[in-house]
Amino acid sequence: MRRSSLIILTGLFLFSAPVVAQDLKKGLAAYKKGDYETALREWRPLAEAGHSGAQYNLGFNYVQGKGVPKDLVQAYFWFDLAARQDKAIAKQLRDGVAQKMTKEQVTEAQTRVKAWIATRERSKAR
Repeated sequence: MRRSSLIILTGLFLFSAPVVAQDLKKGLAAYKKGDYETALREWRPLAEAGHSGAQYNLGFNYVQGKGVPKDLVQAYFWFDLAARQDKAIAKQLRDGVAQKMTKEQVTEAQTRVKAWIATRERSKAR
């Protein structure tokens, strides 16, 4: 196993929390088997609910194009959301992805992040 893959898999474990650990574990088990669609089905609802580990996982899948088309804007979006919750590896990956993006793509991703945060804040205010 390549060292980078080991680091990434370790990161997947580190971001789990007891309440959602089972879904993260189901996703990780599917990911390890190469069943990326199942992994994404497990992680996406958690990511959309604000779970930083799941957000990180989705970002990684978008960088690699595993189960989804490779999309650096989407990868940046998910990494940035996780990074805003002080996930150091997500900050590093977001910044690395940004270096491969055009200025317009970075702006688009940042606009999506701001809209997502605004939507969540409106939902909390209700």
